[in-house]
Amino acid sequence: MRVTWSGGELTFRLDPEDEITGKAADEHPVKLATNTCTISGVPADAHPDLYAVAAWTVVAPWTRRKVTFDRAVSAEVAAALHDGWGVEAGPVGAEPRSAGGTLAISYSGGADSVAASAVYPDAPFVHFRRVPHARVPNRWPHYRSDVLAKLAKRTGRDLTVVESDLEFTLAEPRPGYPEHHAVAAGALLLADRMDLGGLAFGYELGSRWLGGDRYLLRYTPDNPMWAPHGAWGRLFAAVGVHIVLPVGGVSEAVTMRLALNSDLKDQVRWCLRGTDGPCRTCGKCLYKELIQAAVERRPIDTPITADRPVARKWLQPPPFGGQEMIEYGLARVPGIEQSLFAKAIDHFDATEESTSWLDHCYPPAIDEIPPRWRDEAAAFLTSNVGLMTEREIRRVETWGS
Repeated sequence: MRVTWSGGELTFRLDPEDEITGKAADEHPVKLATNTCTISGVPADAHPDLYAVAAWTVVAPWTRRKVTFDRAVSAEVAAALHDGWGVEAGPVGAEPRSAGGTLAISYSGGADSVAASAVYPDAPFVHFRRVPHARVPNRWPHYRSDVLAKLAKRTGRDLTVVESDLEFTLAEPRPGYPEHHAVAAGALLLADRMDLGGLAFGYELGSRWLGGDRYLLRYTPDNPMWAPHGAWGRLFAAVGVHIVLPVGGVSEAVTMRLALNSDLKDQVRWCLRGTDGPCRTCGKCLYKELIQAAVERRPIDTPITADRPVARKWLQPPPFGGQEMIEYGLARVPGIEQSLFAKAIDHFDATEESTSWLDHCYPPAIDEIPPRWRDEAAAFLTSNVGLMTEREIRRVETWGS
């Protein structure tokens, strides 16, 4: 893979051994659509390692043996790419970037992201906004990135909006991030200007420790995407921008509660389709409605019926992604047996007691937060959530076994 930057435009050319269809870090297949993309606001004097890692978040799935950058990178970044992906990176010759002193939040506006913002109320936001690509037709016109950006501006927080068409580098399965970490490409390139030493994401217990929703459906301490000792964690650390997961130890029920109780509750939006509010007809709206209904102890309110395709995956026999939150909802939503989730009850023996571990924080997640920002998160989570008991910790660590 050969990578070139011209201002904020990234161009990459595949080597003979590279493949058009590759796999992201979570093993999900992704097919390449085009070899160019742009990122707004790129400073010309960004450290070469930042250019390299930002590019790697885009090109990693299709690179097999080596990656050649258009400027020298540090030996530390080259080593992280070799150790994490087995690729030879070069040329090598730059001094490593020192970590900055600021923690920013990669802010999407969803409940998990807002919960992370509640942990660090003074942290600035970096919001990624998808914009059209000059050469790739938009097959997702219903994705309302403009609405999400407007809501981000209404938070009143120190906000930087990064616009990019990098999601259109994907032909299949649909426009999206080649790697989950590509959402951070803009923040990486702005790291020197913002003095970033850490970037906080809203990934929660299910994504960090329970395998996420499209790969390993079991306890995964060595999660390849979000563990600090994983390939991506080591690579971000090599450029002095540590991955921080403020809510990595709590469930989506907790992040929902924290978000709805926060000062930003009016800006919470997990739906990518709605304009004046959530569309209420997509699969994400259904999933989040179940969680919100469980948190608020009220009946589920959705126009979706059990025969709709968006409901199908949660009505099949387990295991599946998000299973812990389906169990949580089944145990707490009044009248669930009269809802579209009635059939799902047959697959579980969920009770409030059996799902109570999802109301507390998994302590090892706090230990993973870099020391500079750990105490603030620990104090918030201890006082607002509470830590898991030893029995609850074992429930996490035996998940999926």
